[in-house]
Amino acid sequence: MLHGKKIILGVCGSIAAYKAAFLLRLLKKEGAEVQVIMTDAARDFITPLTLATLSERPVLSKFVKDETGEWHNHVDLGLWADLMLIAPASANTMGALANGLCSNLLQAVYLSARCPVMIAPAMDLDMYQHPATLRNMDLLSQYGNQIIDAEHGELASGLVGKGRMAEPEHIVAHLRDFFGASATLKGTKVLITAGPTREQIDPVRYIGNHSSGKMGYALAENLAAKGAEVVLVSGPTQQKATHSNIRVVPVQSALEMYEASTKHYPDCQIAILAAAVADYTPREKHEQKIKKEGGATELTIALVQTHDIAAELGRRKQEGQINIGFALETHDEEANAQKKLQNKNFDLIVLNSLNDPGAGFGTDTNKVTLLDADGKRESFPLKSKQEVAEDIVQAILKINSHAAV
Repeated sequence: MLHGKKIILGVCGSIAAYKAAFLLRLLKKEGAEVQVIMTDAARDFITPLTLATLSERPVLSKFVKDETGEWHNHVDLGLWADLMLIAPASANTMGALANGLCSNLLQAVYLSARCPVMIAPAMDLDMYQHPATLRNMDLLSQYGNQIIDAEHGELASGLVGKGRMAEPEHIVAHLRDFFGASATLKGTKVLITAGPTREQIDPVRYIGNHSSGKMGYALAENLAAKGAEVVLVSGPTQQKATHSNIRVVPVQSALEMYEASTKHYPDCQIAILAAAVADYTPREKHEQKIKKEGGATELTIALVQTHDIAAELGRRKQEGQINIGFALETHDEEANAQKKLQNKNFDLIVLNSLNDPGAGFGTDTNKVTLLDADGKRESFPLKSKQEVAEDIVQAILKINSHAAV
């Protein structure tokens, strides 16, 4: 799975840096091309000569090669790689990456990388469990990076606990699984709607909702990493799509989202309707800002129903297509979700409740129950939206495999 893959191996200042030599040797045996980037602190633990010999490439650590003035272009490096692996990742480097700092070549390449990034932490157990470290790892995970969890064992301090960098063999196995999974949905076209819609009242005001788009974007990144070609129809959001397999179609209103979704749906095998689409829109869009009129204390705005995107795609669904819906409920949650599942011709519906702390709009976590058309039900605990995306995608893969039989 790793043959011919271009991998950047970032090595940070940690006693576990000696393991980078074993990791590098295994990657080369798998047929990967490896470019090592070291921090200055890493040089105190392992020599660049060792890693250069094993990688058969000069080790990089500076922006400019002092004796020649040669510039090591961090942008080109970020575009070159199929994967960036930081192992070992120190607490200091993870803090810098989580907060967007750019004080060395490794950090600059990370910020420029368009490829997936994996991070294998290594530090003493108290450092690993410190709230700041846990926060930084959570932030890095939210950005779409994969954390290869530290392992339990004897540490350099003499203490025993969690903090050891994952063994090189385990990291390579993780990479094999990743690149194997990346072909799971190769050639599959997926339509995803995400974020809110804005229904214009006048040039200044609109009707909207609190959707952040985080769940839809997490699904898009997950599916793209598995090889799918994703069309992401997105309402206004601060989220950014990073994978090259994602094509973002920006929209504002429910009507624009309807038109974009119905346009791209016929070419897609899977449709995931994660957007929070307005059910109503003002009958009249005022061309000028509405002003207060005299002493009037009330304003009435006539609303009309928007197009039901889910119902329309359910009506148009052809054999072999899979439609996934979302139900955010405040009461009678499962009954309302089951009704929506049937009425919209969904194959699977993702139910979450605003009554659950940490779930719903604007959060980085979600707590969902999956209900499918065959009556199966599966509930999950509160997880990050990236982890929830993986649970949803695994359920879709099961449906997809059955549909292919």
